[in-house]
Amino acid sequence: MDFKNKKVLVLGLGKSGLSSAKVLKRLGSEVWVSEIKDTPFFRDLALKLQIEGIKVELGRHSEEFMKGKDLIVISPGVPSDLFLVKKEKERGVPVISEIELGYLLSSSPIIAITGTNGKSTVTTLIGKVLEKAGLSNVVCGNIGNPFTGELERLNSQDYVILEVSSFQLENIVSFKPYIAIILNITPDHLDRYHSFEEYVATKERIFLNQNSDDYLVLNYGDTVVRDFSKKAKSKVVFFNEEKEKSEFTENQMVVLKVCAILGIPEEIVFSIFQSFPGLPHRCEFVAEIDGVKFINDSKATNIHSTHYSLSSFGEKVILIAGGRDKGQDFTPILEWLKERVKYLLLIGEGAEKIGKAVGDSIPKERCKHLEEAVEYAYAIAQRGDVVLLSPMCASFDMFENYEQRGEVFKKAVMNLKKAVCVK
Repeated sequence: MDFKNKKVLVLGLGKSGLSSAKVLKRLGSEVWVSEIKDTPFFRDLALKLQIEGIKVELGRHSEEFMKGKDLIVISPGVPSDLFLVKKEKERGVPVISEIELGYLLSSSPIIAITGTNGKSTVTTLIGKVLEKAGLSNVVCGNIGNPFTGELERLNSQDYVILEVSSFQLENIVSFKPYIAIILNITPDHLDRYHSFEEYVATKERIFLNQNSDDYLVLNYGDTVVRDFSKKAKSKVVFFNEEKEKSEFTENQMVVLKVCAILGIPEEIVFSIFQSFPGLPHRCEFVAEIDGVKFINDSKATNIHSTHYSLSSFGEKVILIAGGRDKGQDFTPILEWLKERVKYLLLIGEGAEKIGKAVGDSIPKERCKHLEEAVEYAYAIAQRGDVVLLSPMCASFDMFENYEQRGEVFKKAVMNLKKAVCVK
């Protein structure tokens, strides 16, 4: 696609929107950016973009601003069913996602990873293994920089290791990864999708354009994911089959399968497994205070991620949970909590809903904020206990993102440790 002199609207001024706008401007497009938020941060950013010749509106997505465009690039945070977006589609205006734009502008082979849980860890591990094997690669997408933000340093020999969310897949058109990976699918983002089936159908789009030259790596142990093999035109490779060795985690199993496709020796993969410390905010050890361990799992934004975290501890856990509910049913987690949790501390908008689902089966307390929950947890903990932040919810009611939530938790724990040491 030739973008020169095209009138392009970028919806959303987050990382992917900003990156898309700058790339399009370099390509000679006339660029407009529309952002629903109007904060000092976005005002400052808008001024800088306007100096570069990019028109910006803040505080709304107006019909006047959208009219007359040749193309719309929609950011992941902007719902695809927005009335004005649907209206432009009906007029025949193409609407594409940022990863579609990146795909159109890149000739690099893509390894794309999606799933409800585990995407960031698998994406990072694959990047590290390829690097050790001498295969040049860039890790980007839903982790780190947007795809379009890495275009200038990519060549056709570089692998793009791309973490992909369902939001990013909503508006792909020709996007086609050489290797597509679907890790698992459990109910999530039901505040955005009308049903679990709609969420599944969006994840399925990752292999929409693949052909017999491509690979689709699927979790055999997840029946929803396994059934995708019936629709695939690409070569299907399963991981997590019963015959596979039990000493590997699901994340490790999928990395081994991908590396087998690429011809990377297992010895290289094993060496990365041994040295990989894990990612921040994913069951991250923070500190031990008087025999009480504090673990930061802020990335756990759904019940299945929290279930996975709880299963990794032999000790009883004091669980800090809550945040912005994403339309989940919290009832299924009750049995897991009764088995693993000795006390539940609830924060944020989702506290009441989680509390109702739990009922009186587990001792619980509502806390005003995360710092109070940390202090309360320490007050009731006994030596040998684990205090786990694993919210089961999004962070946007109290924080900018899950990273900020995790950092606030870590700071509260370290402040507590200092106070205890002084005493």
